[in-house]
Amino acid sequence: MPETPTRPADTTASSPPNPNVIVAVLAFAGIVVSLMQTLVIPIVPKLPELLNAPASDTAWAVTATLLAAAVATPIAGRLGDMYGKRRMLLTSLAMLTIGSAIVALSDSLNPVIIGRVLQGLSAGVIPLGLSIMRDELPADRLAASTALMSASLGIGAALGLPIAAFVADNFDWHTLFWASTVMGAVALVTVLTLVPESKVRTGGRFDLIGGLALAGGLVCLLLAISKGGDWGWGSGATLGLFAAAVVIFLAWGLLELRTTQPLVDLRTTARPQVLFTNLAGLAFGFSLFAMQLIVPQILQLPEQTGYGLGEDLLTVGLVLAPQGLIVMFAAPLSSKISEAKGPKLTLMIGALIVAAGYALNIVMMSEIWQLILVSCVIGAGIGFAYGALPMLIMGAVPVSETAAANAFNTLMRSIGTSIASAASGVILAQMTTDFAGHALPSENSFKVIMAIGCGAALVALLLASFLPRHRAGATEHGIPAAVAAPTQKA
Repeated sequence: MPETPTRPADTTASSPPNPNVIVAVLAFAGIVVSLMQTLVIPIVPKLPELLNAPASDTAWAVTATLLAAAVATPIAGRLGDMYGKRRMLLTSLAMLTIGSAIVALSDSLNPVIIGRVLQGLSAGVIPLGLSIMRDELPADRLAASTALMSASLGIGAALGLPIAAFVADNFDWHTLFWASTVMGAVALVTVLTLVPESKVRTGGRFDLIGGLALAGGLVCLLLAISKGGDWGWGSGATLGLFAAAVVIFLAWGLLELRTTQPLVDLRTTARPQVLFTNLAGLAFGFSLFAMQLIVPQILQLPEQTGYGLGEDLLTVGLVLAPQGLIVMFAAPLSSKISEAKGPKLTLMIGALIVAAGYALNIVMMSEIWQLILVSCVIGAGIGFAYGALPMLIMGAVPVSETAAANAFNTLMRSIGTSIASAASGVILAQMTTDFAGHALPSENSFKVIMAIGCGAALVALLLASFLPRHRAGATEHGIPAAVAAPTQKA
C-alpha cells in the first residue's frame, strides 16, 4: 500500500489563495448543483404535455438524474483523490453545464433524459468541494467552511423551489435550464480561476472493475426502490432487481477487499467513526426527504378535505424558502459547537432538533405559519447534522481518501432519500380518503410519515451515540482533535 501523501511546502513566491474566496466559490458551486435538483419539480406534472410522451416515460427525467448521481458520486470522489480534486470538480461542473444546455435546447424526451443524466453526473461537486477545503484551508477555518459547504445542499434545495415555481409560471420552461446553464458556467469559470489544485494526490490505477460493479449494484437497488411502486413491490422486475443488487454488492465487497487500490476502502469504512457516521447520514437523508414530500402535498391539497390548504406551487416554495436560510445560519453555530465539543455532539443535537420538528408537525399542520415553523425547526437540525457529518468523516480517514470518503457519505444520504421516497409513496397510496370520487392521501397518512421521519432522526441520534468521543490536544489526519472526534478510549 502506498504511504499516505502529505502536502509539500509551497516554495513558490506567489501569494497563497484567499480562504474566503475559496469558500465562497465552492459554496456557490454546491448551491448551483443543489438548485439543479429542484429546478425540474414544478414542471414534472406538465412534462407529458410538454414533451408529448406518456407520464411513465417522462418520469425518467427525474429517475435518470437520481441514478446518474448515485453512480457518479463515489467514482468522482475516488478519481479526485487520485488525479486532482479540482480537476474532477471542473469535470463535474462541465457535465452540469452541458447537460443543462442540452435540456434547454430540447423539445422531446430523449435529449431531455440525456441532459438530465449529465446533470446528475455533477453530484460529486459537494464532496469534492469539502475535500478541497480540507487540503487548502487553515485548520481554524475548516469546521465553519465545511459546515457551510455541506449546508449548501439544503440551501439550494430550499431556495430553488420558489425560484423555479415563479419562472415556470411566468416564462417558458426552457428558461429554467438556460438559467442552470449560465449558473453552471459561472461556477466553472470561478473554480477554474480562483480555486487552486490540491497537491494531495494518491495517483495509481483506477479500480475500473470495482467502479462498474458498484455502479451496477446502485442502479439495480435505486431502480427497484424508485420504480417499485409503479411496477409492484412483488413483481418479478422489482424482486429481481433487489436480488441482483444483493448479489452484485456481495461480489463487489469481496473484490474491494482483495484489490490493492480499491474504489472504496472497506476497511476504512468499517472503522466505527466512519461506519456510524455513514449510517447516521442514511437516516438523515430519510428524514430530510420526508419533510420535503409531505409539506408540499399538505399545502396543495384542496381545503375541502379538511386538512389541505389549497395553495399553489409558488406558495409551497415560499413556505420552504426560509428553511434554506435557517440551514445557512445554523452552519456557523454548528461549526462552533464542533470545534469546542466535537462533531459527535453537534450531530446528536441536530438529530434531536429534527425529531422535535417532526413531533411538532404531527400536531401543527393546519396553518401556513405552522408549516413554516416546522420546516425551519427541521432545517436547523439538518444544518447542524450536515455540518457535523463531513467533519466526522475527515477526522477518521487519511488525507489521501478524503474525497472518496466524503462521496460515500453523500451517497448514503442519497440512498436514505430514495428509501424515504419509496416508503412514503407506499404509505400515501395505501392510506387514502375519497374526495369527489378521487382517492387522496388521508390526514393520517401524513402523520404516519411524520412519525417515521421522527423515528429516523431518533435512529440517527442512537447511531451518533456510538461514535467515539473526541479527545483534547492532539490532531488526527491534519484536523484538530476537538473537530476530528477520533479515537475510542480503551
